[in-house]
Amino acid sequence: MTAFDDWRARSPYYDDTHEALAQSVRRFVAREVAPHIDRWEAEGELPRSLHKKAAEAGILGLRYPEQYGGHSAGFDNFHSLVVTEELAAVGAGGLGASLMTHGIGLPPILALGSDELKQRVAPPVLAGEKIIALGITEAGGGSDVANLKTTAVKDGDSYLVNGGKMFITSGMRADWLTCAVRTGEAGAAGISLLLIAMDAPGVERTRLDKMGWRCSDTAAIHFGDVRVPAANLIGPENGGFIGIMRNFNSERLGMAMGCCAYARVAMAEAAEWAQNRETFGKPLVGHQSIRIKLADMERQIEATQAWVDLAAWQVKENKARPADFAMLKVQATRMLESVAREAAQILGGASYITGSKVERIYREVRVNAIGGGSEEIMLDLAGRQLFGGRK
Repeated sequence: MTAFDDWRARSPYYDDTHEALAQSVRRFVAREVAPHIDRWEAEGELPRSLHKKAAEAGILGLRYPEQYGGHSAGFDNFHSLVVTEELAAVGAGGLGASLMTHGIGLPPILALGSDELKQRVAPPVLAGEKIIALGITEAGGGSDVANLKTTAVKDGDSYLVNGGKMFITSGMRADWLTCAVRTGEAGAAGISLLLIAMDAPGVERTRLDKMGWRCSDTAAIHFGDVRVPAANLIGPENGGFIGIMRNFNSERLGMAMGCCAYARVAMAEAAEWAQNRETFGKPLVGHQSIRIKLADMERQIEATQAWVDLAAWQVKENKARPADFAMLKVQATRMLESVAREAAQILGGASYITGSKVERIYREVRVNAIGGGSEEIMLDLAGRQLFGGRK
């Protein structure tokens, strides 16, 4: 992907199988994504056909059970990191966010759902025929998940859902929404997860325009007496909070890996520019100040990637703790912000013109720092878990 992508070959966590997967995804991106990404960014969404192609390429089903159309034998979580890295090559964060939206919408169903629900939902999603999204955030609160307001009231053999969700990735194109609702008392103990068909009467969707991740459609969703079959309950009633929480570690690890990947893309573009651009009679990279910038960018990326890989190993070995993922996400997003800024400085005016990857990546820094838990929430979470002071 870049002049710097030999980092895997120098890591103890990656082997030939990871490199083979990288080459496969790289070919997919070059063939099916790179020629069209600028148009998709302008249009504000990915074509549904891309999900089908990604499924056929083995990307959507990676590390999902074979019985539902996935392929997990011989794959570990480092293979997932490889996919994140290679999808970043085009420098558009919305690609991974929207194409892989099942990565946050499907796991609660596979972990907590009934056998009937798993069989009904997972195969078409992993085949790229259906799109599933996750609905947690509300207009009145994001990170305060335990106090969400959307209600689901039991009515015979179904629930009536009222309320709304905000900033929902793939919300305009989703066929299903894994949705957090309040079925019981106030607080975490009264939250359930429901699978809501997005074509159900009473569902209204509004497209949201954004600063970045433009090829990823994002929606505000309103529910007005939406009737949902009780069979669509994911896990036990009032037992949804744990399903939400178990998603967060993997989501934050994935976001941290994405930050490393996009930082490498930005650095590669900046390095190429510095090697080819001449100023004051010599290449830009011939100036000490520019070399220092590039070296410092590499330093920050390498340090963060080492932590990402360690966290992935801890997950693999069942030695992970939530505080680490919270702090890692902050480290990664701050690193990306720093690298993107310095890359823009090296490109100068060219970084402010639409068309460079650095321009696009710089616009997308904030969504990484906010989505999946803001810096402030992440550091407070880590502080409470490591040092106490919950009251």
